[in-house]
Amino acid sequence: MKAIWNDTVIAESDVTEVVEGNHYFPLSAIKREYFLDSPTHSTCPWKGVASYYSVEVDGKTNPDAAWYYPAPKDAAKNISGHVAFWKGIEVTP
Repeated sequence: MKAIWNDTVIAESDVTEVVEGNHYFPLSAIKREYFLDSPTHSTCPWKGVASYYSVEVDGKTNPDAAWYYPAPKDAAKNISGHVAFWKGIEVTP
């Protein structure tokens, strides 16, 4: 699977975890140079508290376009250490 934004592959992995239709990529699969920490957080009742990254490619920023669960609840332990995408980031095989 690949995550692509602004014509650039920002993450790539042969193995992802699929939860609620979203592909969660291992942290080791993201290209860190495109990710900026965000102060944004949200809460899912069964997964826990999510943190976000903004994605920056060629001077363009996509705020809060990636999320992850630093300490997921037990029901979501399979996505610990994984990142998912939205806001126009294309995830393709």
